Amino acid sequence: MLSWFIFMLLGLATFRLTRLLVFDDITSFIRAPFHEEREEVTEDETIEVIIYIKGKGLRRFVGELLSCHWCTGIWCAAILYAGLYFLPTIFFPIIVILSLAAVSSIVQTWVSSRNGE
Repeated sequence: MLSWFIFMLLGLATFRLTRLLVFDDITSFIRAPFHEEREEVTEDETIEVIIYIKGKGLRRFVGELLSCHWCTGIWCAAILYAGLYFLPTIFFPIIVILSLAAVSSIVQTWVSSRNGE
């Protein structure tokens, strides 16, 4: 049985790893073989980035997975949990670092919203 502390660490780490894989610019090289991103101007003159999934079969499957934060989140949770269960010495520090980064991003978002940024 998981303690609440470990459950919260895993939840925060899953959140951060999912955001890292699906949205962050630093990991765009991972998504590049599976996605094509195009900027398109909408009717109200705003610019939206549209994701087009590349390929067929496994390539398309991975592209679909990396474009969906819900789907990627499930796999991230499973990998982090399995890693903590089978290789805790390696995965616990990774989970703590991802959790700290998640808390930091949540606080930053909160501070930015309070300052009107």
